[in-house]
Amino acid sequence: MLAACSAQKPADQTRSFRSPGADIWSAAAFSPAGIAGGWHQVAGFSEGGGQGCRAGAAEFTQNGAAGLNIRARLCLNGREVSVSGPVTPVGPGRLSVPGMGDWWVIWVDSGYRTLAIATPDGSFGFVLDRGQIPRDRLRAAAEIFDFNGYRRDMLLPF
Repeated sequence: MLAACSAQKPADQTRSFRSPGADIWSAAAFSPAGIAGGWHQVAGFSEGGGQGCRAGAAEFTQNGAAGLNIRARLCLNGREVSVSGPVTPVGPGRLSVPGMGDWWVIWVDSGYRTLAIATPDGSFGFVLDRGQIPRDRLRAAAEIFDFNGYRRDMLLPF
């Protein structure tokens, strides 16, 4: 009878890589047009000892004057996830992605070579880069995730 009174995590509750109640900030100066082109996934959050799937990739293409389309396959917490369709800006540094909710761009370097993508609920986070990411930019992305309440030790490179 005591077991019935204890709080249990529902089976469908999403894992969070962020501290509850932590502040999160999106990049207000982010320009969606700047991310057009191809990207490689270079890091992601995982609760296991490894990634569990191959590094992903994303392609953003122009869709009219102000819009973007996405086609991506990403490794998110050990699961391969595919997404495609129109991406809609919903605020400064915030993009609505079909079937995935809002992605918050918490950091982009000045040359638009590296993106750190997070979610307010902390269900996933990942780093995209245009090529082979240098250590200093990967370290900067990790620091930004930490600043936004993410568990830095769970960000694993590919």
